[in-house]
Amino acid sequence: MRVPIAVALALGCCSGFCGGPAAAQFFQNPFGFGQEQQPQARPRPPGPPRAKAAPQPEAPPVEVTTPYDPDLQRLAEILGALHFLRSICGSDEGQKWRNEAQSLIDAEAPSGKRHDQMVQSFNRGYLGFRQSYRTCTPAARIIIRRYLEEGAQIARDVTARYAN
Repeated sequence: MRVPIAVALALGCCSGFCGGPAAAQFFQNPFGFGQEQQPQARPRPPGPPRAKAAPQPEAPPVEVTTPYDPDLQRLAEILGALHFLRSICGSDEGQKWRNEAQSLIDAEAPSGKRHDQMVQSFNRGYLGFRQSYRTCTPAARIIIRRYLEEGAQIARDVTARYAN
C-alpha cells in the first residue's frame, strides 16, 4: 500500500499539484548530473506600482512687497534720469546719482524681484534720456529741476508716511 501512495504523490507532484513548477527545473539540467538541485523561487506577481517619494520642492523665497514700492521704483527711475542728464549738463558729480540709487536698492531690496524691478526702473530712466539727448539743452535743465523736486517730494512722502 505504501508504493501506490508514493507513486500517486510523485505523479501528483509532477503534474503540478504540489505547487512547484517541476518542468522548469527539468530545463535547467535535464539529467541532474554534476549539480545538486536548487529549489526554485517562485516569481512574485507584480504588486501595485509603488510611488516614488517625490523630492520636497524648495520653498520659494518669500517676496516682501511694501505699499511704497511704486514710489521707490519711480525714485529709482528719477535717479537714473538724473545720472544721465546731470552728466551731459557738466555737473561734475561723477557717479553720485548712481551711488544714491545703489544705496536705495541695497537698503530696500538687496536681492530678489524687488531688487530687479528697482534696477530696471533706474535703467529705464537712464536709457530713456540717453536715446533723446546728446547735449545739454534748456529742456534738459528744466527736466533736471523738476526731477530733483519730484524725487525730494517722494523721499519726504515715503519717510513721513512709512517711517517708524
